[in-house]
Amino acid sequence: MMDQKTIIQTTQLTMVYGMGEISVAALDGVSIQIQTGEFVAIMGPSGSGKSTLMNILGCLSKPTSGSYILDGEDVSELSKVELAAIRNQKLGYVFQSYNLLARTSALSNVMLPLLYDRQKQPDRETREIQAKAVLEAVGLEDRMLHQPHELSGGQQQRVAIARALVNDPVLILADEPTGNLDSKSGEEIMDLLHVLHDQGRTIVMVTHDPEIARHTERAIHLQDGRVETVIENGRTGRIIRTGGGDHEAA
Repeated sequence: MMDQKTIIQTTQLTMVYGMGEISVAALDGVSIQIQTGEFVAIMGPSGSGKSTLMNILGCLSKPTSGSYILDGEDVSELSKVELAAIRNQKLGYVFQSYNLLARTSALSNVMLPLLYDRQKQPDRETREIQAKAVLEAVGLEDRMLHQPHELSGGQQQRVAIARALVNDPVLILADEPTGNLDSKSGEEIMDLLHVLHDQGRTIVMVTHDPEIARHTERAIHLQDGRVETVIENGRTGRIIRTGGGDHEAA
């Protein structure tokens, strides 16, 4: 078994919107660690800061202060161009609304991230081979040429997952991946995420649903921009860490 290393480490992250008396702290000193191969949920009510934290972890925005180490690199102070390169090379995204291009085949949607790979610059044949491989891996070998409107919600989310995988990222970020799906399709997507996790993928997922969060190894709960609790979803029970110490819940 490979030794784990820290893939995400944030130290006293803050994100302040506005200035002076009208400023609002969306994040207020968030420090977390996530190891390679972990499956972690980020939870919290509306306004808790979970979306802001996800945007920072996804290199979509920069914190006001604090540090963010991703895969051994401090990305807190990188420029927009440098953050875009990190997103393409190291991150795979799965969104609630799929974010697929309409009137574009599943295969072409999955190939898109490879077009922006400035390091490898694969030719079209290579891009197609890679995209077909990940579509087969998510069970869509017979839907590659279908456009989004010809696919069910669950199938569209599988295309989105394949797109997230095609660059072989070090981290998959899933934002409410079952939010637009019926319960059966949602279970199938969670089953697929479990398969990816079992293969060694690191997955961080935002969800408001406690039942979905229980699929993960840990759930980080935010409240008012701070980490309120971390719940371990172990086989022998749940360890709840709070300011008053650890205790096991039945």
